[in-house]
Amino acid sequence: MQRTFRQLSAAALLALSITSVWAQGHEATIRKNLSERIPQIPKIEEITPTPLAGIYELRLSTNEIYYSDAQGNFLIQGNLIDTKSKRNLTEEREAKLSAVDFNALPLKDAITIVHGNGKRKLAVFEDPNCGYCKRFERDLAKIDNVTVYLFLMPVLGPGSVEKSRNVWCAKDPAAAWVNLMQKDMAPPAAQCNTAAIDRNLDFGRKYKITGTPTLVAQDGTRVPGAINSTQIEKLLADATK
Repeated sequence: MQRTFRQLSAAALLALSITSVWAQGHEATIRKNLSERIPQIPKIEEITPTPLAGIYELRLSTNEIYYSDAQGNFLIQGNLIDTKSKRNLTEEREAKLSAVDFNALPLKDAITIVHGNGKRKLAVFEDPNCGYCKRFERDLAKIDNVTVYLFLMPVLGPGSVEKSRNVWCAKDPAAAWVNLMQKDMAPPAAQCNTAAIDRNLDFGRKYKITGTPTLVAQDGTRVPGAINSTQIEKLLADATK
């Protein structure tokens, strides 16, 4: 029995080695052919097999997902869906890639707004001149028992920079933000150290946060765009399961 086990182990290791060499060969071929044929394609960070035989997932430096055959002769853009389990494998992969470790968020650079007991947590990146952000804020106001960490991210021009500074430097930044976004009450001009806002912009560039609002739930799930109160509740519930 011991000899049989050793023989099986050796066979398994040999098969694994052959598979690894085979996969590496395809990866090199895909990289070579695509870089030569489509030189403008962003850098390919990772190539992995998919459940679909002969098709490989390509993760680009932009975190976009493409698919290719083993020779790089065909490049596929779109969703890969497992019809048996009814799962969108592309969406699941993109969600995983875009996730942000909540513990890595620089909360000292955020404005803290507490609703109710504040037990649940949500981080939001917003621009004060963003119309979608104002719509989102009206829905967020309906949510109870959550601590919101607001990261000012003025990406819509000089006016956004000015309003963000005035909010951040206000005596009560949380109240100034709520009044601005929900009541259109602009905060008075104020001056202070705004290095935190610059760090927020750097953080956004690092994590490719390109639009506002962008939400980050406690489990790291990132949601771009304005979602309604029902969707916010679901996001918070899913994050604490």
